[in-house]
Amino acid sequence: MIERRALLATVGLAALSAPAFAQGHWPDRPVRLIVPYAAGGPTDAVARILTERLSNALPERVVVENRAGGGALPGTEAVARAPKDGGTLLFTTVVHAVHRALHGSRLTFDPQADFAPVALIGVVPQVIMVPPNSPVRDMKGLIDFLRSGQHAYGSSGIGGSSHLGVELLKSMTNAQAEHIPYRGTAPAVADLLAGRIALVMDSVATGAAQVRAGALRGIATSGARRSEALPDLPAVAETIPGFEATTWNAVLAPAGTPAPMVQAMSAAIWKVMGDPATQARVSELGVQAPAPEERSPAATGRFIASETTKWEKLIRDARITVE
Repeated sequence: MIERRALLATVGLAALSAPAFAQGHWPDRPVRLIVPYAAGGPTDAVARILTERLSNALPERVVVENRAGGGALPGTEAVARAPKDGGTLLFTTVVHAVHRALHGSRLTFDPQADFAPVALIGVVPQVIMVPPNSPVRDMKGLIDFLRSGQHAYGSSGIGGSSHLGVELLKSMTNAQAEHIPYRGTAPAVADLLAGRIALVMDSVATGAAQVRAGALRGIATSGARRSEALPDLPAVAETIPGFEATTWNAVLAPAGTPAPMVQAMSAAIWKVMGDPATQARVSELGVQAPAPEERSPAATGRFIASETTKWEKLIRDARITVE
């Protein structure tokens, strides 16, 4: 009897400590978190940390469902068309901010109107990398180098963060470089290692290992501040004030999901993601968590709207198109 009372007391305390689902607003069935990228990548890795933590804290499991390919469009559309009951969520990146500019009337959903922001998990800076035998050693040298002749850079594909980041750099410095899109960052880095291209801007989640190992030279990171993953490298903004070109991870729900449920899901997410041990784990993947006042659904919506405005303008000005 004493053990049973202790167990009931523990359950009661757990319920009190998790108001997000104690209020009855969390879905009463397993939740699918759709990741529109392949399993094993940096976005998928962060999503799985989130689902693991939520599944341990909530009465229902949260599971990752990978729907890769198609420029993240199929997976995103699946969430836009899902029931508005909190049972299906989207784990997306900066690509969500450029769908409209890149695909226009071909889109089968509205990236803003068809989604309700739930939580911004964090931003992920990129790192500018050059071959170890490159004459470039800092940002000033890189800008001078790109202005001096015909050079090429590689990216993970048209409209990806590694593409847009370099185009933003070009627009802010009047530098020139030919864009060579690859099918992912890995083959671009392979050509960088072989000296076939001059630079690659890659997520610190994957690029930091190459820099730490000395296989490639890191020049600078692209966040507003220095990256914890590569703290010895300056931020580009230290040379070019105002420069910031990150990808990010955010959770979205189908538009029309009841507001109390959205708030409850956001609270539950940040209850588990705000844990210092969890923050340390995602920080190793290059994710920089937003400040506490920037973690609400409303703040997430403002962040995505700002990113959409920023990147849509760049895409127009640089005349970036997809086939």
